[in-house]
Amino acid sequence: MSKTKVTAVFDIGKTNKKFFLFDKKYREVFREYTRLAETRDEDGYPTEDLSALKRWIKTIFDEVLDRDEYEIKAVNFSSYGASLVHLDHRGKALTPLYNYTKSIDRALTDEFYDKYGGELTIASETASPQSGFLNSGMQLYWLKKRRPEIFSKIKYTLHLPQYLSYLFTGIPVSEYTSIGCHTNLWDYNKKDYHRWVYEEGIDKLLPPIVPTASSLNTTYRGKKLKIGVGIHDSSSALLPYILSKDTPFLLLSTGTWSISLNPFSKEKLSKEDIKENCLCYLRIDGKPVKASRFFMGNEYRLQVEKLGKYYNKEYGYHRNVRFDQELYLKLIKNSSIYFKFEGISLRRKRLEKTDLKPFDTFEEAFHQLMIELMELQIHTIKNAIGKSGIKTIYIDGGFTDNDVFMKLMAIHFSEFKVLSTRSPLGSALGASMVISNKKVKDTFLKENYQMKKLLPLMLNQE
Repeated sequence: MSKTKVTAVFDIGKTNKKFFLFDKKYREVFREYTRLAETRDEDGYPTEDLSALKRWIKTIFDEVLDRDEYEIKAVNFSSYGASLVHLDHRGKALTPLYNYTKSIDRALTDEFYDKYGGELTIASETASPQSGFLNSGMQLYWLKKRRPEIFSKIKYTLHLPQYLSYLFTGIPVSEYTSIGCHTNLWDYNKKDYHRWVYEEGIDKLLPPIVPTASSLNTTYRGKKLKIGVGIHDSSSALLPYILSKDTPFLLLSTGTWSISLNPFSKEKLSKEDIKENCLCYLRIDGKPVKASRFFMGNEYRLQVEKLGKYYNKEYGYHRNVRFDQELYLKLIKNSSIYFKFEGISLRRKRLEKTDLKPFDTFEEAFHQLMIELMELQIHTIKNAIGKSGIKTIYIDGGFTDNDVFMKLMAIHFSEFKVLSTRSPLGSALGASMVISNKKVKDTFLKENYQMKKLLPLMLNQE
């Protein structure tokens, strides 16, 4: 029996941990999902259990490596960013994998920005709006100032995707997509680490930068493997689109975060962009991707839970709500804001509490919630497009299953060609593609992503 030659990919999200095998045509031939219980850091803040993650990775990989039907030739890693692993000289993690939602005390950030040029200036240079630990480079500054006994023991600091690679190779490296994801580390004008990184001696802890398509040949349990260096998940999800499409487009990646990604912007990020929560990512070749994001999926989950309690519906009821034109037209006639958002910092009217009294049913309140979220979504998409002249929008991720969201996109972006794309492989596919380094046909998306064009809605507004 001949074995199928495959590429293995670990796709590590904050919630779901996934393992895939892809054949040479990027077809999924195996998958395994798990969820791991969180642990807590020394301050009691919830965070990823790094030890449990390591155990799961080793267990699933060893199990599949021994199977008769597959021959694993290469391994790569995609994971969420803004997360660092600090290693001592023996390669042991010195700290928990701090959660990127953890905050940094204001006195420390004030000290930093006073020293290095002001919050907006640094943010525009590094394409990193101030966001606590979400600016993962600031974690190193925080350790140096608040945990000096730990900082002094650090030999290398690795971004999470590169740490996953390190588990297999023992070789520490850095790469562009992880460096560029709102870390506060990278000066987009100089195309180098920002001067604060050098002045604080942080550069000495960061391993050499290698191309994202790099790989390392190693032997694991007697078998020769090509090990990738890992890739940031947003950049990985974008990669299949970039490799198969030449014409400019915007990718709206929906999930916990709603991120509008514009790989074709040539504009430098301005201070006004920063105020509007714009930022940049880096492509695998080090070129910038203008992006605008907001915490839509997280806010959606919080608000839907409240709606369920208020209207006495089980969680999950919202998944079956379909777009209702009459409800929509009724709601926009008396447009106002009724929801107090908990985790979104974009500029909008502030409410003391959510008011659901005007809405008789769950469906009506749900439509109002989506209208208010869509107002912010429109704003972030237009910010990301800027002056690029883009006329095509791809939408992927969890909100492609939300009928109300998709109908609202069709209404508000009728002058664009809007296509929903479905790929359960997400960022894992990009990680597989980058390590194989093969050319992709321009029909790849059509053949693999179940693309569907959104038709503009003709609303009857009598």
